Amino acid sequence: MMEQLISSLIQKFERGVLGRRELVQSLSFLAAAAAGSSAYGQNSGFQGGFISHVSLSVSDLQKSADFYRNTFGLKVLSEDKKLEIMRLGKTRTLVSLRKASPAAAVDHFAIGVEGFNKDAVTADLKARGVIPSQNLDAGFHVMDPDGFPVQID
Repeated sequence: MMEQLISSLIQKFERGVLGRRELVQSLSFLAAAAAGSSAYGQNSGFQGGFISHVSLSVSDLQKSADFYRNTFGLKVLSEDKKLEIMRLGKTRTLVSLRKASPAAAVDHFAIGVEGFNKDAVTADLKARGVIPSQNLDAGFHVMDPDGFPVQID
């Protein structure tokens, strides 16, 4: 269900029906609702606080970077030439672009945790029955019930 809602929001954004600000606000609302959900019966430990960034698969890295720079005034904050990734934002990454196929797909989104401590979050996730994974390319993440990658940072 959550994946369908996120997919619908991304499609509206890509069609221009939904602006970036509305997209981020909607995704933040979903993250807050999920964090506050009593589905797992958790009221302690870490909680997601904000959408950290959205990672998009693109066909032309430079063309996409130029679009986000020119349209939204973002700047390139970092670049991994080997992995063909550009991270854009003002002071922190909002959009991460990754040259990959299929293009026009959400690679992952990241939920930020205030005062993120990897060891504490790992212990908390394991206590909740969720096993996180660490990958140098993909970062620290979990898979949702439908297999959608959610990075935690």
